[in-house]
Amino acid sequence: MKWTVLADNRSCDSHLQTEHGLSILLETDKYRILLDTGASDVFVRNAEQLGIDLSRMDYVFLSHGHSDHAGGLRHLMSLNDQVQVIVSPDAVKGKFFSKRKCLHSITTEWPQNMDEHLLLVHQTQEITEGLHVIAHIPQKHPMPQGNQHLFVQNAEGIYVNDDFRHELALYTDGLLFTGCAHSGLENILAACPYPVKMVVGGFHLLDGHEGEEELTELAKRLMGTYPNTQFYTSHCTGDKVFATLKAVMGEQIQPFSCGTIVELSK
Repeated sequence: MKWTVLADNRSCDSHLQTEHGLSILLETDKYRILLDTGASDVFVRNAEQLGIDLSRMDYVFLSHGHSDHAGGLRHLMSLNDQVQVIVSPDAVKGKFFSKRKCLHSITTEWPQNMDEHLLLVHQTQEITEGLHVIAHIPQKHPMPQGNQHLFVQNAEGIYVNDDFRHELALYTDGLLFTGCAHSGLENILAACPYPVKMVVGGFHLLDGHEGEEELTELAKRLMGTYPNTQFYTSHCTGDKVFATLKAVMGEQIQPFSCGTIVELSK
């Protein structure tokens, strides 16, 4: 298994572009899967720099409906008109907004005529052998405080707090992809019925929201409950937040950025 970061807020390679978005290419013995598509065509341009051919892709997995994760889909489909798109129907039909700093839309501009490509996930299921999607994640543990800025617009045009029914997580071969983990990292881990060796994704722990004590306790819980799990995070995990988690978790948590490549042997 190998995963390569194609779009992120940060970069470890000056030749690669950054954006507020996330896209990771996951390659296994069976599949090539694009995990989210970032906000634009940055992931395409970075893939070209890295010598990666995006026309050969089995699936694209979209963790939720926000434009920083699904906005690049139309660029992928211009390169690969056979790819199957794993997504929640609530992501496709939803109208999403952020009130952080000022009210603005974060709704994805979906490609036209994509219905035949959609694999709509209504409930937790195995898409194909060894490829599992987790849906409707129970919210038993604390939710990220940054969610307070995020809303959906209902049929009456009223802005209501997003409950993230449109968020999915993906699991395969011991790897759990969290997207932004709006549902809460602990909730996503608890909802995954398979052994997790590695967690990859944003944790939606923004600087200036959770306090240092809360983050320290979270880090301790993760280490206690998942002592053999390796965590990789970036995108919506703040720099100060990461430093606090790292101080407790040490080598069990690592950052990623554009250009990061991780290979795992069986």
